Amino acid sequence: MILELTIAMDSTRQDLRLTTIVVIIVFFIAALMVCAVGNNSVVLKEYSAIFYCAVICIGIQWIAWIPASIGKTERFYDLVGGLTYLIVVSFSLWAGSQSEPPSMRELTVSLLVVIWSLRLSIFLYRRIHRTGKDGRFDQLKTSPIRFLVPWTIQGLWVFLTMIVVIVINSQSDSAPPFGIWDGLGLSLWVLGFGIETIADRQKSVFNSDSKNQGKWIDSGLWSYSRHPNYFGEILLWTGIGFFGISCFTGLERVAWISPLFVYVLLTKVSGIPLLDRRALEKWGKNQEYQKYRDETPALLPRFGKKS
Repeated sequence: MILELTIAMDSTRQDLRLTTIVVIIVFFIAALMVCAVGNNSVVLKEYSAIFYCAVICIGIQWIAWIPASIGKTERFYDLVGGLTYLIVVSFSLWAGSQSEPPSMRELTVSLLVVIWSLRLSIFLYRRIHRTGKDGRFDQLKTSPIRFLVPWTIQGLWVFLTMIVVIVINSQSDSAPPFGIWDGLGLSLWVLGFGIETIADRQKSVFNSDSKNQGKWIDSGLWSYSRHPNYFGEILLWTGIGFFGISCFTGLERVAWISPLFVYVLLTKVSGIPLLDRRALEKWGKNQEYQKYRDETPALLPRFGKKS
């Protein structure tokens, strides 16, 4: 009994230490971003609107973490993330309106985020309720302290991916008229959104067929890329970044870290590396899967390849 108690205490200390490190890093990154891009932001009670957006992004996740940790469930994780996007979009638009009414640029980029967020969060919410759980959280949700890590990181994810839109919406200066960069940005967003939506739909239909149980999808867009949905997401956030080209000055250009952050996170951290590792555990010894893996790029589609 004493040994079990000692092990539990050591585990709790380790969880607390690692979680504290993650929280400090997240706060540090968020603070750096606020300082870098907030000079031209609307000021509300001595703080920039961008500061409030950062607080909202992380604060909502921490509030949601309380019932989620009590219930040891990740079922509403993605839904809360989507809700946070909507709240931050609304707040940043409201904050910017304290200087002048929202411009067409602000309304456009805000609408693009709303469309993307509603589509993806509802899709992920339905998927997790259909499967019952998300394997990424199996080891995290057993400890409330450890479970705070993904919620905190999600707050940073929302803030950094949305930073271009936040800066555009909260600028105190007048927005310039639409130009060629904005048209290119919208085109990239439409293309990326279409690719992500189609890829998710194709995989859902594939997995819903009992004949495909235990198999990997290698048809449709998935015959040209092993992760076409991620390619679409990177593309659409790059398109949103184009809307800032004609209105960002000085350090506001740091906001272009948004698509780069999405790319690094999906290709180097939690996206492709995690899914590829799981796929190799399932089908690593399958010659057909090895052939699919060798012939199909991880991200950038190779359209010359026959499905």
